[in-house]
Amino acid sequence: MSTKITPGAIRFNTDSMKLEYFRIGTAGIGTLAAGEWVQITTDTPDIQTGGTRAVLYGGASPGRDNVIQYNNVDSTGNSIDFGDTAAGNVFTSGGVGSRTRGVYNAAEPSYTALDFITFASTGNATSFGTITPSSAGKGLSDSTRGVFTIGNNIGIEYITIAATGNAVDFGDDSAVLNGRASGSSSTRGILAGGYGPSPFPQSDVIDHLTISTLGNVADFGDLSFAHSDIDGASNSTRMLIAGGYIFPSPTVYYNTIEYVTISTLGNSADFGDLTVARSQTGGAASPTRGIFMGGNIPSSPNTVTTIDYVEISSLGDAIDFGDLLQNRRNGAAASNGHGGLG
Repeated sequence: MSTKITPGAIRFNTDSMKLEYFRIGTAGIGTLAAGEWVQITTDTPDIQTGGTRAVLYGGASPGRDNVIQYNNVDSTGNSIDFGDTAAGNVFTSGGVGSRTRGVYNAAEPSYTALDFITFASTGNATSFGTITPSSAGKGLSDSTRGVFTIGNNIGIEYITIAATGNAVDFGDDSAVLNGRASGSSSTRGILAGGYGPSPFPQSDVIDHLTISTLGNVADFGDLSFAHSDIDGASNSTRMLIAGGYIFPSPTVYYNTIEYVTISTLGNSADFGDLTVARSQTGGAASPTRGIFMGGNIPSSPNTVTTIDYVEISSLGDAIDFGDLLQNRRNGAAASNGHGGLG
């Protein structure tokens, strides 16, 4: 006796090792008029749209330049030319991304420019709007809202990524802090470390905010030690905090990688080490992998082409990924597969 299968039923196919659902066949759809089992797509959205791209915007080598370059995060290899910035030769103060668009605070020398790119294509950036004059700020986002710290003042501002326009007030950071690490889940943003105004005290503070709700940051925990010019990379559950240094005297560079579980308040824990001790990298992530691009080192020429990667779910040291097009520090990275996108 045959068994009637209800449309929408789900089964696990032990041959293909995939989940399937049952649908009724119609003209031009399916192979059986009585219905068929269809494999459920289990890839993440970034894979369905071509994979995660990390796009590094501007920076210095050692002087400011207008180069935009990108990498496919889930492979390895050298960076590829993407296009040119809209704001000219720039240091950058943070990048944010949706599935389709990256937005960057072009910072020095204009200090106020916001530019955007479309991840899936290549080409020159386009002007997005303006932000309060910023230096050494950082960016984080969910799928719709990008949040930028200003760096040289206590303010935090936000944009709607899909709509061009000027940034508006979000709330306040816990102090005036430049060079923080940033990351996010789809609900929570994390800011870590940094340095204050002269004489440049270093911070070990980790703060958090709710991306959808305007307001000031709140305490999350502490880093294992105070340092700045660090960078972050996050998937939906874990944020990595890499590199950095303390300055001005003595100046010490670090190769450390720490992590926090984004949903749980608390102090950071050891993850592993970068391949090279450095500060001012560009950090980006896919759902599984974090990469750290370029950076500042103590010896001449003071910048590197190094790109490192780690598997976010597994503790351990970073592995060589490839090289940037040229030496680079103070470039901002954003991706279309980071943790803020769910």
